[in-house]
Amino acid sequence: MDRRILWLRISYWAGAVLDGLWVIPMLVPQLGMAIYGIEGIEVTGGIRYTLAVGAALMAGWTFLLIWADRKPVERRGIIILTMFPVKLGLDLTTIYLFVYGYVTVSDMVPSWILAAALYVLFIFSYVNSASLVKSPEKKG
Repeated sequence: MDRRILWLRISYWAGAVLDGLWVIPMLVPQLGMAIYGIEGIEVTGGIRYTLAVGAALMAGWTFLLIWADRKPVERRGIIILTMFPVKLGLDLTTIYLFVYGYVTVSDMVPSWILAAALYVLFIFSYVNSASLVKSPEKKG
């Protein structure tokens, strides 16, 4: 297998696995709060509803990444959409937690390191695979 395609597939699956795993703490908010060390947020019906909507969307994105893996080059644009707005939006929510005092920097460092690694992986895979994209034939 071409290494450029392999990197795309690694990107799709890394995103799919992480998104899929995050469905669980979204459906069990106490688990998510324990993972991040979040204190001071009461889990109300409104929060549960919002997290359930988010979990459904996260599960959908998980399957979208798996679908993209079936035609990795043709669907490589999914990597860009995964970074912007999906991943960026999720990362901004972790900054929100810090800014408003729900977590400390030490609580967030592992998440931020993982986020940075994913951005590097996704950007590398996307740029590295550009030469695989066929340019449209010129009409004479």
